[in-house]
Amino acid sequence: MVFLSKRFIELDGTDFIRMVEEGALRLRTNVDRVNALNVFPVPDGDTGTNMNLTLTSGVEELRRKPTAHLGKAAETLAKGLLMGARGNSGVILSQLFRGFSKAVADQEKASSQAVAAAFQNGVDMAYKAVVKPVEGTILTVAKEAARHAVAAAKRQTDIAAVMAELVRSGQEALDHTPELLPVLKQVGVVDSGGQGLQLIYEGFLAVLESEREIEEPADMPYVAFGAVQPLDDLAEAVKPAVGAGVRAEPRSAQAHMATEDIEFGYCTEFMVRLDKARPGSQTFEESRFRDELSAYGDSLLVVADDDIVKVHIHAEYPGTVMTHAQQYGELSRIKIENMRDQHTHILESESHADVQTGAAQAEEVVSSADSEPEAAAGSGLKPYGFVAVSVGDGLSGIFASLGVDKVLHGGQTMNPSTEDIVKAVSEVEAQTVFVLPNNSNIIMAAQQASQLIEDKSLIVIPSKSIPQGIAAVIAFQETETPEDNTAAMGRAIGQVQAGQVTYAVRDTQMDGIAIKQGDYIGIHNGRIVASDPDLITSCSRLIDSLLADGAEILTLYAGTDAEEEVTGLLESYVQEAHPDVEVEVHDGGQPLYYYIISAE
Repeated sequence: MVFLSKRFIELDGTDFIRMVEEGALRLRTNVDRVNALNVFPVPDGDTGTNMNLTLTSGVEELRRKPTAHLGKAAETLAKGLLMGARGNSGVILSQLFRGFSKAVADQEKASSQAVAAAFQNGVDMAYKAVVKPVEGTILTVAKEAARHAVAAAKRQTDIAAVMAELVRSGQEALDHTPELLPVLKQVGVVDSGGQGLQLIYEGFLAVLESEREIEEPADMPYVAFGAVQPLDDLAEAVKPAVGAGVRAEPRSAQAHMATEDIEFGYCTEFMVRLDKARPGSQTFEESRFRDELSAYGDSLLVVADDDIVKVHIHAEYPGTVMTHAQQYGELSRIKIENMRDQHTHILESESHADVQTGAAQAEEVVSSADSEPEAAAGSGLKPYGFVAVSVGDGLSGIFASLGVDKVLHGGQTMNPSTEDIVKAVSEVEAQTVFVLPNNSNIIMAAQQASQLIEDKSLIVIPSKSIPQGIAAVIAFQETETPEDNTAAMGRAIGQVQAGQVTYAVRDTQMDGIAIKQGDYIGIHNGRIVASDPDLITSCSRLIDSLLADGAEILTLYAGTDAEEEVTGLLESYVQEAHPDVEVEVHDGGQPLYYYIISAE
């Protein structure tokens, strides 16, 4: 449906929602294009995927709570983005619109100057969220676009005209990003995050200029409680390439416990829409509400905002929990699952499975706390707990064997969201929970999650690789204080030399090395040090680089595409070329990367 054009003197919530939907649609249809702009020529470009999943979470929240009030619509979007944020680009996107929502919070409609000021407020908040802002990224595009929009709004009352200036200046800033970041110029691309943001802004402008109805495509990803269920096209985009088949999920932890040992049998989730004006409603205080619900079960998660509260709890009497919560407002999005029935089904299914010996370690990954009900039902919380992000059965099993309570499956191409991390931490029965992102693109989401946890201490150890995460766990001492452990783990991750071996997805030149599509490339602490059509040659050069400054132990984590014969030859190479170095080999089971290697 097409409407007659009009001048937008004021922007309301209805038009804002349509703008966001169109922006999300444009981003979604260009995910592969944005992913392809990732600087490294490796098959794990995920900026577009992360931004798409983040914005989809915001769109779904808007569709659940449509409103013509601009401030309320912007606040709803900000909530959805906050919980669904994935990767650095997703976190920055959530902060841009969080700042936007704060600026228009009380406005039912906003003028061109107010809208431009809101974009500028979003930029200010996003810059504050990044410890060391880097120019030539999504931040630069957002900053320049907002700056020109503010200037345009001083002479223009038409919001469409101001948005046109925002898009024009944003594109100009995006085109200039290679001049600000040499690595972009070297590879010949613009910033991927900036491109993703520009697509969103272009969608905004299209609605203001055409006023066409936005129709939801039939295959739009469905979001339940902020967790995006990938569709076939997304699954295709993130699956391993080059001969990696579909691998079974790790066997569940529930196989090691009896159904009758489940103390709180119902996984209960619901939302409370706070209603202060309703007769008899109680005044809501988050800390008191959390304390009240904690008496009814465990694995409690409470995330509250001004007018809505999200609750997750394992309870024996979910009706009692919801009756109590109803004192504060109307309930919605209720979901109750019988965990005893689920457990029985799991046991029946797995009794017919051919479980290999190596799965015994990984089967505790889902939640080692669940597989030890005696500890969870004890007199109090244990002092420390761990949440780690990992990928691959072998690596996840290693973390579990080192005492990590909860392992989130994630890493390259599928970063866990802020909400995923919040939920995992809430399920660890400990006073202080250390989170190991094990990927530089997950650190910001973990740090954002720390702002949403109030009933325990969440400390993010900024590990950027699996080897760093493993070193951090090994450095942990149960008898030390949180501060001392944080310092010790920080020192440990700084002493690890980490490497990865994968294949190049395009021709390029980087770090002085000519790279051809299909070459095997070796990456040492984020820098490409080897590229060769022969896998063993590339691995050997990477190993030499990792050991250049001296090390006592070299550990090879073999991926799903690693061949046993090649692994044996690499082990022999280390023994011959570096006889003083001890070699350890583990089955990591990771996709995309033939080997993850650490030197200590």
